[in-house]
Amino acid sequence: MALKGKEYRRLLEPLTEELVGMARWARTTGARIVVLFEGRDTAGKGGAITAVRDKLNPRQCRTVALGKPTDDERGQWYFQRYVAHLPTAGEIVLFDRSWYNRAGVEKVMGFAEEDQVELFLDQVPVFERMLVEDGILLFKYWLTTDQENQEERLKERLDDPLKRWKLSPIDLAAREKYDAYTEAREAMLAATNTPSAPWTLVDFNDQKRGRLTLIRNLLDRLPDTHVEPAEIDFPELGREPKPESYSVMKPIGNYPIED
Repeated sequence: MALKGKEYRRLLEPLTEELVGMARWARTTGARIVVLFEGRDTAGKGGAITAVRDKLNPRQCRTVALGKPTDDERGQWYFQRYVAHLPTAGEIVLFDRSWYNRAGVEKVMGFAEEDQVELFLDQVPVFERMLVEDGILLFKYWLTTDQENQEERLKERLDDPLKRWKLSPIDLAAREKYDAYTEAREAMLAATNTPSAPWTLVDFNDQKRGRLTLIRNLLDRLPDTHVEPAEIDFPELGREPKPESYSVMKPIGNYPIED
């Protein structure tokens, strides 16, 4: 049974408090955290990212969602444009898709040559080991969803004017390549699931349950993040009378103005 919204919010609240504590710990210790969110179209990456960052300081926790590479970027080392978005001390970066595009959509849709994909799979373990050895805390999540749920969500996007922008021609073309994406994913996991940067697969057929599972897993894999909040001196302030020149707009309806 799908998790209801009220129960989901009740279960999410304590996790959110832990995430806020985690962010305070990262700021205090200078930890650098990178979380990759990967999965098929409509798997629920955006909702999961929102659940993680919702109550965090946007100056500290930022989302990276890169579009297709520019002409200049196509002439660079493949990882170069992603390196520019890695965190500095105390930052948390959430990648809404990542360098793994090369092993997924670029491979399946023919945007990358086979030798480029093979080179990428050879280089990823080295690249990620360098990040981890330099002290970055790297977490890689693949959000799983079956074809029936994917079709239902694609139709929902088509029918909802607030979500239709999410539906691209590539999304529609990918519908006919479900098995090819599965094959590409398995090859990617086999080549890049390493001791220093393992993959975690999370069931997102129920997206609310998936978010809770992912956040719990992320928090459990971090070291002890307990840091007491800094004490803030908050003296009482005297209330000054309003200047005579103040004009107060009358509220609409019977809602009183509270001074």
